[in-house]
Amino acid sequence: MEFIQRMVTVDQSALSRMQRSNIATYTDIYTGLRNLYANLPAAKEQQLTAKHFSFNTEGGRCEHCQGLGYVFVNMHFLPDLEVVCPVCSGKRFKVEVLAVHYEGQSISDVLDLSIEESLPLFQGQKKIVSTIKLLLEVGLGYLKWGQTLTTLSGGEGQRLKLAKELNKAVKGPTLYILDEPSSGLHPNDVKQLLLLVNKLVDAGHTVIIVEHNTEMIQESDWVIDMGPEGGEAGGEVVATGTPEQIAANPTSFTGNFLNVQPL
Repeated sequence: MEFIQRMVTVDQSALSRMQRSNIATYTDIYTGLRNLYANLPAAKEQQLTAKHFSFNTEGGRCEHCQGLGYVFVNMHFLPDLEVVCPVCSGKRFKVEVLAVHYEGQSISDVLDLSIEESLPLFQGQKKIVSTIKLLLEVGLGYLKWGQTLTTLSGGEGQRLKLAKELNKAVKGPTLYILDEPSSGLHPNDVKQLLLLVNKLVDAGHTVIIVEHNTEMIQESDWVIDMGPEGGEAGGEVVATGTPEQIAANPTSFTGNFLNVQPL
């Protein structure tokens, strides 16, 4: 433990239960966006500050929907219905804020862009671009900046958490513990996840993964195979070693499915 300075656990729990939390706010991209728009000449002419470009505080947001872009209709015995705000038409902001454009896009337009679509728009903004490229690397380019965190799957949430960790200026080696990060992911997404995990390792960190996916297991440096069965018939260490050593162990069920050359 003397080689570990901090520990980060990444599980399947939801990133947030708040409707106001979205991809832009979670990655802290939104702070940069608000400052960018507040420094535009059109914003200064109207004396708009970064606060006016926030949908979470009073000032520039639409107060009818309080910056959500939609309102709830009480359906009495049925769940409340979400409908587009009739005042701002789902744009979240007041007219004067929407009139401020960066490269032809209002702050609301940017929130409706996918991460991938926004890359050409912010080529001159180094900090924003570095975050965008990181999210693209982990296969999250299809998500929209304004998408609420409550709509993400467990696998998307884990990759977003890891991307945020990679984006931090971390001092000292960290231990990351991941709980079934490949759960529900398409094989192509698993490959993107492996790129991210390998980046953490290359940066000098340690990653421990609880996992059943053989593609993830065979990429590991060291495997602890638990078994031999599940539930009450499991819980014992069947084999330990490199993926090649596990594949060569006749008592390991996991080893039978690893696509590596046995020793």
